[in-house]
Amino acid sequence: MERIFDEELKQLRQDILMMASLVEEAIFKSVEALKQGNEALAGEVIASDKKIDELENKIDEFCLDLIALRQPVAQDLRFITMAMQINSDLERIADLAVDIAQRALELITQQVLKPLIDIPKLANLSQTMLKEAIDAFINKDVELAKKVVLSDKEADGLRDLVQKELIYDYLVKDGRTAPRAVPLILVARHLERICDHATNIAEDVVYMIQAKVVRHHPEKL
Repeated sequence: MERIFDEELKQLRQDILMMASLVEEAIFKSVEALKQGNEALAGEVIASDKKIDELENKIDEFCLDLIALRQPVAQDLRFITMAMQINSDLERIADLAVDIAQRALELITQQVLKPLIDIPKLANLSQTMLKEAIDAFINKDVELAKKVVLSDKEADGLRDLVQKELIYDYLVKDGRTAPRAVPLILVARHLERICDHATNIAEDVVYMIQAKVVRHHPEKL
């Protein structure tokens, strides 16, 4: 029975990795769609959301079955419950990637407002934070998880830079730029929210390993 349970936990790790891979791909494609004005890539992101939703439901059901049938305790129980929370965060990240793809579609017919500089930086940071958060979960690496949590401040700063530039350098000076500026402001917010979800995952990893609650209290790290 113990050997079967170990195999089931291994399968759960693989399912979370598959979910994370699909979500990371969705983020990448949504940002590329924005940068390239690529309608096909944006469409792929939107279409992929159904598959991600189905996988989220599958993982949730698997976790509930493990809890009901195996009655895990201590570290195994924390691992399963954290997997459920991470699964939820990943699905929400996928929804944000869809939001970015939709903003990209809005901008395809618009004249380019300005070269994208800070948004790609924020996109790269969001992808790095998510990958490191998942790696920390899979490998039970508390130091990597802490690194992700402490990166969230940088994400906030990049979002603020994008918003201030678009608002004060464009919207305030010329309200006619709104159809091009507002979608970019929303993209920055979507990317920062992705970083928030990656931070949530990392905070859950710290709790899973050390049974220490650090959510909303990064100073405890």
